[in-house]
Amino acid sequence: MSIGNSPEDDRPSVGRALQQARIRAGLSVDEVSSITRVRVPLVRGIEQDDFSRCGGDVYARGHIRALAREVGLDPAALVAQYDADHGGRPEPTPAAPLFEAERIRSEPRRPNWTAAMVAAIVVVVGFVGFTLFTGGGDEGRTVAEEPPQTEPGTARPTTGKPADPEPEPSTSAVAGVPVNKVTVKLSAENGQSWISARNHNGRLLHEGVLREGDSRTFTDSKRIDLVLGNAGAVQLFVNGKEVKEVGANGQVQRLSYTKGDPEAG
Repeated sequence: MSIGNSPEDDRPSVGRALQQARIRAGLSVDEVSSITRVRVPLVRGIEQDDFSRCGGDVYARGHIRALAREVGLDPAALVAQYDADHGGRPEPTPAAPLFEAERIRSEPRRPNWTAAMVAAIVVVVGFVGFTLFTGGGDEGRTVAEEPPQTEPGTARPTTGKPADPEPEPSTSAVAGVPVNKVTVKLSAENGQSWISARNHNGRLLHEGVLREGDSRTFTDSKRIDLVLGNAGAVQLFVNGKEVKEVGANGQVQRLSYTKGDPEAG
């Protein structure tokens, strides 16, 4: 009787899993390196299960976590698989037993009778002075004035400026889009996609994986340039209007939009 392979024997290696997830996300090695700050030779080596350039297991685990997060994999599961393939984590060295030093007992202090007598005299003198100052009775007490009474049914006068009126909420998010700027909103509705957004000066506004259910909004005075790694998963709104047929699943799209109608971009 033969025994079949377990599911763990059929799963891809750490490097192969990272490579497949990167390709599914529509990312190149250079793009992943730019996002994670892991050098291109290290990314290529890790995807081939060559961790010799990482500088040790600690650095290899850190690179695996960074790459897994950006391509949508579970970092903890991949690190655990790496540890299993490389002999596991080393056991921590137990701390040496500590011997408690013998404590030196201090001699009990004797009561300071002089200080106690001085404190008692101060209390007596203070009590006598307080009694003489207040007149020894209730003669010096005064009754605080009560606020003036108002007749039933009349409102008391109030002081201070009236409260500011509460601002009225806006009717819709589309109505709040500024007309003198270009506003782009991206939402991952049918999966995740790698996105990049730059303003008209070429400055990078955002770069990374837009996970399913998340959204991003970008605004510029003249133009927004976009790169979508998986255009079919993205729902696009430009200046408050939805852009239909952004692209197919797995398709990389490079788009630019300016002020006005989306079709004018």
